[in-house]
Amino acid sequence: MLVLGIESSCDETGVALVDAGGAGVPRLLSHALYSQIAMHQAYGGVVPELASRDHIRRVLPLTQEVMKDAARSLADVDVIAYTRGPGLAGALLVGAGVACSLAAALGKPAMGVHHLEGHLLSPFLSADPPEFPFVALLVSGGHTQLMRVDQVGSYALLGETIDDAAGEAFDKSAKLMGLPYPGGPHLATLALGGDSAAFKLPRPLLHSGNLDFSFAGLKTAVLTQAKKLGPELDSRKADLAASTQAAIVDVLVKKTLAAMAQTTLRRLVVAGGVGANALLRSQLNAACQQRGIRVHYPELAFCTDNGAMIALAAGMRLQAGLVNLQGLQSGYTFEVKPRWNLSELQPIPVATP
Repeated sequence: MLVLGIESSCDETGVALVDAGGAGVPRLLSHALYSQIAMHQAYGGVVPELASRDHIRRVLPLTQEVMKDAARSLADVDVIAYTRGPGLAGALLVGAGVACSLAAALGKPAMGVHHLEGHLLSPFLSADPPEFPFVALLVSGGHTQLMRVDQVGSYALLGETIDDAAGEAFDKSAKLMGLPYPGGPHLATLALGGDSAAFKLPRPLLHSGNLDFSFAGLKTAVLTQAKKLGPELDSRKADLAASTQAAIVDVLVKKTLAAMAQTTLRRLVVAGGVGANALLRSQLNAACQQRGIRVHYPELAFCTDNGAMIALAAGMRLQAGLVNLQGLQSGYTFEVKPRWNLSELQPIPVATP
């Protein structure tokens, strides 16, 4: 069974093809990705209308590229999957509209996929895939969550951010330091030359007794420190970046270890864009090794938003029998969900002819 996946939730257009036939993990045949970073840099952040228009320009050429690379035709595709949410409403509508239009033209089912489920399952694309059950640290864009994952479609929320997510803390702090968009990777690079103990920054909710996160106060502390430094900021920027990164990573690592202790599980999955952070990986690897915990990450190419994770999530849901290909709909109508809690995820209806 061939599944074509389309991702368009924010500022990356991704398309991929996986083979979900058989009992094993769906096999990635081809994928292509276009990032809008250069376009949004001039504005210091994502402009939703521009993002939507660019998705329109990119999605069909990327689809053609993927099919050509896989040596398959659209007629060979059995299911077309797309990101239904969460994300930017206009961007989601582009992917959903294209996917359902293609499906209608081909007489094939169209399937909406949860964006965070894609991230959650993305380590199954790696050479060292996890096994169920496991704890997942999802650190993607505006989301920071700890989940217990017992199987595909069975997710229990353990803790989440009550304000800014870790990715937002990276990006907003970087902007306060005058770093270019996207700020997180630039802050992490700058931090390599800084002293992480130079500034005493808060670790919000570190001793709260629960598994929730909060990073808004850290951002405010970074702003306060930057103002105190004044003209001296330029010469101390690397130190402030290193101190900021250390505070974020410290909270993520300690909360994750608390989740592992609470669940007594021995496998951890780290997924999402912040999961590519080298300091986070280093500290988690060291701490988990001491505790006999296996840690799994997606390949670096699949940490960011991508079509492969959407096709994979759809394929794994189909394999698990969570989707009835006969569908509950008689047409190709669709609805996107810009706000969609992963713990609310239910078996997804499929649009069929």
